[in-house]
Amino acid sequence: MSRVKVMPKGLQHDRRWMLIDEANNFITQRVYSKMAFFKLSFSGEHFSISFGSEVIDLPVDAPVSTTPISATIWDDVVSVFEVLGPFSQWFSQRLGISCRLVFFPESQVRLVDENYRVKNDQVSLADGYPFLIIGQRSLEDLNTRLKIPVPMNRFRPNFVFTGSEPFEEDTWHTFTIGENRFIGVKPCGRCTLITVDQETGEKGIEPLATLATYRKVDNKINFGQNILAIDYNEIYEGDKIELDE
Repeated sequence: MSRVKVMPKGLQHDRRWMLIDEANNFITQRVYSKMAFFKLSFSGEHFSISFGSEVIDLPVDAPVSTTPISATIWDDVVSVFEVLGPFSQWFSQRLGISCRLVFFPESQVRLVDENYRVKNDQVSLADGYPFLIIGQRSLEDLNTRLKIPVPMNRFRPNFVFTGSEPFEEDTWHTFTIGENRFIGVKPCGRCTLITVDQETGEKGIEPLATLATYRKVDNKINFGQNILAIDYNEIYEGDKIELDE
């Protein structure tokens, strides 16, 4: 995105939809690596979702069922609503499993872990935090240690920045991006999802294995910083980052 609005649950439209299985549990590439073949582009009014040569458009205001579904994301249970139309069947046919596409409205509450909450901070359908920031130099440092370099899309950050030392974001507490203030609350502990190649859908051992050799703290393998927003303004590509003392 060249510009995007910051909202209490995360960037506007970010991770407000997900797929759930027949037990209403969220599904991800951790188990279904084939999900990497779904590619998205965004027009401002709808997402175009492709799977090979097949494409379906999902309007951001697509109608949803009025019947809430209690869906599980890790230890959280949230109220979501199935998106009406052909979407659940479309995804089910391509993944080869029975699943439903559901939506998480802004009005539904999902609080951040109370151990890291600054106020009544919320999160959308992401694992645990509304925003993730990673420095380009951090990725470059990792890639010098890998036989085959990996792109940033393995790590799914909301913000990527340049002009720092590797892993400098680990130390950030309060800072601004453009006109938005943020608070760094917790390094992002990584899981096997980062071992899925987003082009081939294949799962390996890297870059998790290499990160474990120098980024392991308290049995967590960290890469990136989870952050919370204080302000809810637009952010533009090229905005300057300023760190507080």
